[in-house]
Amino acid sequence: MPKLDLSRKVLVVDDMMSMRNIVKRALLEIGYKNIHEALNGEEALEKLKSGGFGLVLLDWNMPVMSGIELLRSMRADPTLQAIPVLMITAEAKMDNIMEAVQAGVSDYLVKPFSGQALQEKLVKIFQKLSKENI
Repeated sequence: MPKLDLSRKVLVVDDMMSMRNIVKRALLEIGYKNIHEALNGEEALEKLKSGGFGLVLLDWNMPVMSGIELLRSMRADPTLQAIPVLMITAEAKMDNIMEAVQAGVSDYLVKPFSGQALQEKLVKIFQKLSKENI
């Protein structure tokens, strides 16, 4: 399996603390260390604008600003549009997946998920990015 850049600054965005902890634990097991959290899209957008983030793991359903709204805001912002976004959500309907793809999501992972599935999605995202940057 190709190596991931584990030095990337990661933002985990979910309104449920238990879910943020599950995602953080899985990221730590993969080897990520620089992990930050946000409770909703609005808080995440503020943190992202402070700079330095190289990956966002994002829930769909959140108060204040949903994950899909945050994704659209990121893709419309020249300083944020290149950051890879993995949507991690219970929304498994094809309509939701297509909406996320059209909004520019890098990949999509349905809850519940395994640490292995998360790692495979991240590898896939960064393989695709490295091919695009050749």
